[in-house]
Amino acid sequence: MSNLIASQKVMQHYLSALLTEEEPAVPTAEVAIAEQKKQQLNELLAQAVVTEVVAETVTETKVVTPSAVETNAMAALKAKFAEAEAAQALQQRAVPVSERITVAQSTPPAPPVVTAAPAKDYRQGRFQALFFDVAGLKVAVPLKELGGIHQIGSINSLIGKPQWFKGVMLYREQKISIVDTARWVMPEKYDQSLQQKLNYQYVIMLGNSNWGLCCETLVNTYVLEQDDVKWREAEGKRPWMAGLIKKHMCVLLDVDAMIDLLNRGLDISA
Repeated sequence: MSNLIASQKVMQHYLSALLTEEEPAVPTAEVAIAEQKKQQLNELLAQAVVTEVVAETVTETKVVTPSAVETNAMAALKAKFAEAEAAQALQQRAVPVSERITVAQSTPPAPPVVTAAPAKDYRQGRFQALFFDVAGLKVAVPLKELGGIHQIGSINSLIGKPQWFKGVMLYREQKISIVDTARWVMPEKYDQSLQQKLNYQYVIMLGNSNWGLCCETLVNTYVLEQDDVKWREAEGKRPWMAGLIKKHMCVLLDVDAMIDLLNRGLDISA
């Protein structure tokens, strides 16, 4: 409590020093004049009160017409009032700014609510994964994030897309964006010889997106334990990889991260 009071006093002194520099001090002579005018005003007010008391004793039926002297007195009194208000304003300027500031007691805004990303379902207990093969590379995708499997069909190529984008395949009125998985995963090894050897037969759909990965063969579905996977802990590097399945020496895809990369037109080098 004492530390809080001390901190408040230090802050008050600091603000007082800053705010005092913003307004020049009022000369002492002006303050003295203001005090003198204020005293004259008090005397006139006292006289006015006496006049009002006497006027109240007059019979209500008597109509009193103000004389020229009374009119002049009222005008003088109004002038004195104006001078007194000016003097009071001048006197207030002489008061330190820090004493005239009223701190608004407002309720502090509530801190923003940070919503953590939902944990993956397959990061709790056992889970199943589908293994498929691309150019001799085995890849796995969690079954809970598998959007479906289609046989590859006619693909219409599009201009102005990345090289790994094979084109669009129509399946039951759904337009599927087809990814040349070998070119996306291993762009440094992808050459004409590899391209000629590829025999894509299936399309692996990623979640609820329209992205589909080409694959040559479907290997199998396996049940995995959490300890079977060496999970990627560091953020930033290789976001498309959820982890490495130790026994099969196989990459487990992070479907959401891969969809994000594909939407941004990025490949494995991201």
